[in-house]
Amino acid sequence: MNVLVYLVPLAVALGALWLACFLWSLRAGQYEDMEGAAWRILSDEDVTK
Repeated sequence: MNVLVYLVPLAVALGALWLACFLWSLRAGQYEDMEGAAWRILSDEDVTK
């Protein structure tokens, strides 16, 4: 039962860390262009030099 004293705050801290990382990615614009990568992989442009 004493292990819950450590595990519950650890779980809350990891959840808060995940939320902070998710909010940072939203503000950084990571989810702005969801279809761009899908269309870029289909293009036949030769980018090797």
